[in-house]
Amino acid sequence: MRRLFPVTDQTVPAASDEEGAAGGGGVPGALTDREWSLAELAAAYACPEPTAGGRRVPWLRANMVSTLDGAAQHDGKSQPISNAADMRIFGTLRALADVVIVGAETVRQEAYRPARARAEFAEARQAAGQEAAPAVAVVTASLDLDFSLPLFTSPLVPTLVLTGAAAAPDRIAAAEKAGARVVIAGDGMGVEPVRAVQALGELGHTRLLTEGGPRLLGQLVAAGVLDELCLTVAPMLTAGDAQRIAGGPTVAVPQRFGLVSLLEEEGFLFGRYQRT
Repeated sequence: MRRLFPVTDQTVPAASDEEGAAGGGGVPGALTDREWSLAELAAAYACPEPTAGGRRVPWLRANMVSTLDGAAQHDGKSQPISNAADMRIFGTLRALADVVIVGAETVRQEAYRPARARAEFAEARQAAGQEAAPAVAVVTASLDLDFSLPLFTSPLVPTLVLTGAAAAPDRIAAAEKAGARVVIAGDGMGVEPVRAVQALGELGHTRLLTEGGPRLLGQLVAAGVLDELCLTVAPMLTAGDAQRIAGGPTVAVPQRFGLVSLLEEEGFLFGRYQRT
């Protein structure tokens, strides 16, 4: 892997994985072309921690992958358009997060499992006051989910279910019986993105990561709550009618994001963009 932006001619020394995955590692220079350690990836993707009134406020980043022709999936899944480096970044972003937000359709399509604890990040998470692994928060209006899945029955950290106040009481009861924590984030059937972010922040989750799917990401974009996009561009063409990374409502005015960093490995581009 090598860093294309921001450009520097020097390589900054970095901590090894054994020294701690987020323990002050530096970021390699542009001329470096090798496999980065988890410490280096954690430094490159360190999560901003904005504050208001002396308290941390939520920062919501999305992690998505797209082909050259804009497909976010192939045959309904993102794995076929990913690669090993993309999965290392995927794991790093999860290890930095307090909670992973995902849509119910993605849970059903991709057989979502609970996040696991990573020994390489244990010390850093403990120092940051985080649980051993991030919680998963499922956004769902209908609660039409299989609550017998490991995501609900055996997570390391209880799974959250974000839904609206008008959700069916029997489905809420089923979620709670399975061990999930139901969080109301809307007055009707659906979830309101602004309230979802606020509710997670009130639970102490300020490092927020969403992995989609496209419909959920589109809702977050339209609501103006997305702070950062980590986008992998795969050097692949799929054609067909697959969804792009964000769908749903159109924003009145395109939102401008600035490029923070750009990495490359095996033709895959790993961009990090933040709202300007």
